[in-house]
Order: sequence, then structure tokens, then C-alpha cells
Amino acid sequence: MSVKTPTTSSIKTVNPATNQVEKQFDVMSEEHIEHILASAHGAFQQWKKTPFGRRATLLHNVAAIMRDRRDELGKLCTLEMGKLHAEGVGEVQLCADIFDYYADHGEQFLADKPLETAIGSAFLSYQPIGVLLSVQPWNFPFYQITRSAAPNIMAGNTMVLKHASNVPQCAAIMEQIFIDAGAPIGIYTNLFVPGAKVSQLIGDTRIKGVSLTGSEAAGASFAAEAGKHVKKSTLELGGSDAFVVLADADLDLAVKTAALGRLWNAGQVCVSPKRIIVLAEVAEAFISKARAIYENIRIGDPLDPSTQLAPLSSEKAAQEIIQQVETAVKQGAKLVYGGHRVDRPGAYMEPTILTGIKPGTAAYSEEIFGPVLCVYAVKDEAEAIALANDTVFGLGGTVFGTDTAKAVAVARQIDTGMVYINHTTGIAAELPFGGTKNSGYGREQSLAGIHEFVNEKLIRITTPDAPY
Repeated sequence: MSVKTPTTSSIKTVNPATNQVEKQFDVMSEEHIEHILASAHGAFQQWKKTPFGRRATLLHNVAAIMRDRRDELGKLCTLEMGKLHAEGVGEVQLCADIFDYYADHGEQFLADKPLETAIGSAFLSYQPIGVLLSVQPWNFPFYQITRSAAPNIMAGNTMVLKHASNVPQCAAIMEQIFIDAGAPIGIYTNLFVPGAKVSQLIGDTRIKGVSLTGSEAAGASFAAEAGKHVKKSTLELGGSDAFVVLADADLDLAVKTAALGRLWNAGQVCVSPKRIIVLAEVAEAFISKARAIYENIRIGDPLDPSTQLAPLSSEKAAQEIIQQVETAVKQGAKLVYGGHRVDRPGAYMEPTILTGIKPGTAAYSEEIFGPVLCVYAVKDEAEAIALANDTVFGLGGTVFGTDTAKAVAVARQIDTGMVYINHTTGIAAELPFGGTKNSGYGREQSLAGIHEFVNEKLIRITTPDAPY
């Protein structure tokens, strides 16, 4: 039963399936924030000296708790941001895998690296730098914080989290999981603060590195603030991923992969296939097949296993996506299917197909963060590559075709941080995740993720009479 409560705080759970406030939290006082930062800084002095084995045990414990509670945690994702329950459970299981991955490989990744030198010897020593500030969004409420926390805590850093204000229960329960797993106080702590507080946090001398996943505008402001204080930052921002369908592709499989991939997490994924690029001679068939899929999509309660499309994360998000679709049509795009709200309570909208989007229009350049499939027809492969690259974003992308060598050759020409062949851009603990251009910089996951916030210290062994 939804409970209406006063909405004096912006940090609250609003169930997107009902648009009802479920729970809200007080913004932390300055004294509380100071206590958290002091605890994180104090904890780092011991955690950096803690053997890798003990750090690994903590991460394995976190993973085990998440697996044991996956159904509960998955439902919490659904309650707070509307994710299908099955997707929420899958997200939690992925998080557990990431914690286990760094527990298993972290010591190896951070082992001293010998360097070749003509005189004496030298090596790199990877050492933690201190307290990190992680600012994360709502669309994957556990995964976003996991890929930031797992490598960095294994590396010996401590972390404070400023999560999105609409997923406070996910934020709070993650801190409790760390405590239940045996983490000393201060190793991982949640902050209930508004976004306006982030600049002050970045400027605190105890914060040594900062990481953000969010919008392009938020990233620019975040990076500027970090630069002002000479602090390392990583950014994972928006994306407008191209899904290039080559001439030799299995069209039915390409349509199914793109159309259903666009509905993953109700289209609220930075690496969702947002721009489908197909040859003109098959464009009509592609669109017809995609429409047939969307006409039969089951929209409903995200806790119902039969539901295929959940609500958007909030009423505001639904209104914004509808407005983007309406603007696209006004600017000449063709609405093939959908584009409207669903006649039921909650932040629901229909799966949507747009075609005929022209350069210079809003839909051509903006990221549409919802279940909207934009299909572009091109005359040949060269035009497909040019269109794929004609965006300020550079996060992920897909090339679909049966000739793998040809698909890889095309992938090499797409200016993004990631390209998947015959699959929408995905996620795995061992694969680096990140982009280029206005999609940000830095990498998370894999070996690369654990090296972002460590001091790669050179240690040189030589003699006083050496020439250098």
C-alpha cells in the first residue's frame, strides 16, 4: 500500500508505477557530513595497510550477501526506479560477480610491475590515494555504485557515495550490506545530500579523487570543479549508440536484437541502441518487423513476470521523453508507432519508432533516454559509418553482420569507447567500460578500472654514480 508523506525533502522514493511517495529521508546536516568525511579519512589510514586477502574477504562477503538477498534487492530497484523485477535481480547478480572478480584478481592487478631500464632496476608500485567521492545515477542503482566501489575498495581506497535522490533506499541498503559483510566503519558510506552539495564535497581536502556517471552537463560542471582543485576525475556520461546493420546481416535477428535491446531498462541505458542505421533497400522491412514486435509488447506492473516494458523512472522523465518525441515530429520526423502515454497510473509510455530524423533537428543530436527506436536509412556502408560518427557522443555501439572480419573492420572506424559485434553494448566485470568525446573519459571494470585511482609510483634502484 503506497503511503503519501510530506514532500519537504527531495531525497525520496516515488514509485514510478503509481507516482506515489513511499518513503523519504532527511538531508544530512553539516555536522553529519563532517563526521562521515572524518571517518572515511581515518579508515583509509588503516585500510591502505590492510592485506589484500582481508580486502578480498570483504568483497566476497558483499557478493554473497547480494546473492542471498537478490530478490529483495531486485524489488527495491523496481520500487524506486521502476525496473522490471527480473532485470533488477539480474543487476544484483552482476554486481555480485563484479565484487567477486576484483576479490579474485585485485592483488594480481596491483602487483609491482617491473620496468626495463639500462641501468639498475625499476618498477611501478600501485598504491591507493585516499577517500574517493562517487556520484552515481538512478538507472542501475546497484550496478553503478558497484563498478565504482569494488575496484577502488580492493585497491585500498575508501569511498563516500552521493547517489541519485530518487533511489535513497538502494543507497542506504548498500552501505548496510558493507557493514554486514564486515567492513570497518568509514570504508564505504552513503551521503544523503542534494546535488548542490557536490561542489563543496569535491573541494574538501580529504577527497582525493572523484567519479561521476551522469549527464553531459553534469559531467562538464563536475570535471571543472575537480580541475579547480587538481583532483583526478573519471566521467561516464551520455550516449547515442549507433546500431549499424550491414548488408549481410540476418535481418530478423538484427531487428529483434535492436528492438528488444532498446526496451532494456525501459530504454534508460547509456549504451542502449538509440540510432539504428540500415541500408535503404531493407529499411522498410526493418521498420515493419520492429513495429510488429512493439505492437505485441506487454506493458504493465514491473513486478509481473509477464511484463516486458516497465514505467520510466519518474513522471518527469516520462513527460520529457514524450516532449522529445513531439518535438521530433514537429521538426519533420515520422512517428511510425507509439509516442504516447499509456492509459494507466504511473510513468508509462508506449514503445516508439521514429524515422526520417534530419541533421540539425533536436532528435538527431540529443540523447533520448527512453523506449524510442530511431531508424535511419543510408545508401551504403560508408554513409553508415559517417552517420554513426556524426554525434558528440562516443560511448558504445553495435555492428551487425555475418562476416565477422568485415564487421570488425567497420567497428574499428566507429569513434566510441566500445563496439560490440552482433550484440547490443553489454556489461561484464572483465571488460572495460567507458567512452570518448562527450561521453566522458576513464574506464571502469577490468584491469583498467582498478588503475584509475591509484598512484602508479616509480621506484628506481640504482647507484650514486649512475648517469641518470
